[in-house]
Amino acid sequence: MQLGAIFMGQAVFNVELPKPEDEVIPGVPWGSIEKFLTPAYWAYQVYARRLTGDRINYKLGSTLKEEVGACLLGGHGIPANVGIAAFNHLRNSGAFEVKPPSEEKLLEWLKEPLEVDGRQVRYRFAKQKARYLCAALRRLSEEQPPLDTGKSLRNWLLDIPGIGYKTASWVARNWLDADDVAILDIHILRAGLLGNFFDSHLTVERHYLKLEEQFIRFSIALGVRASELDALMWMEMMSSPATVHSIMGMGRQTIASSQRRRTKKSETYSGQLSLLC
Repeated sequence: MQLGAIFMGQAVFNVELPKPEDEVIPGVPWGSIEKFLTPAYWAYQVYARRLTGDRINYKLGSTLKEEVGACLLGGHGIPANVGIAAFNHLRNSGAFEVKPPSEEKLLEWLKEPLEVDGRQVRYRFAKQKARYLCAALRRLSEEQPPLDTGKSLRNWLLDIPGIGYKTASWVARNWLDADDVAILDIHILRAGLLGNFFDSHLTVERHYLKLEEQFIRFSIALGVRASELDALMWMEMMSSPATVHSIMGMGRQTIASSQRRRTKKSETYSGQLSLLC
């Protein structure tokens, strides 16, 4: 076994994890607790946050309309702080009240400058997001979505224009605290490829559900909740870009140096890392 200490004031709690060479899932060893990106590292970080009460609060809205709005306004191509600023601006403008605003009104609000970190910025994709958000708010005003599982809510959201698997999963995880879905963005994909718990030939665009299945299997093997692991991985990968890119660079060099021994799978892995940089 390997031990990890968690300090809470004057108290010390020890977390026991399997030996580094033991496998958490077939072909993937636990690794050392202190080594970034290993399964043991992720498990320890989740347990530490649980014990210290420092769990990540990922819910963004106080109503489902707000949650859908916050997730729709964020995502690919939108910096997190800009997405949150746009969401707060629309919420303060009354976008998420009982009667949904028109697409024209949403567009007018989204075109207004936002205050982000002491400077004014413009929201990208205002016209597109106004159209998507209008459709989502109208449907949420007319229908009651299923809330029994994360997957059922996600499947309902997928029928709304502009909402794909990642955004729908994001809403479902946040709103229901669901562990049967995963938000697979660039940060989680990098963690999975570098940690070897994702098959390297799969892509989010074509194999979202298969990757999600692998992520949930990995979280179960670690003994942690998928929602906790997803949020933790996203935060740590996003906040450590230099370290992540350094590791990815070393991965490419290692693959290149053993070119003669590469299999088709390892070639795909190399290509994936290149695309992720």
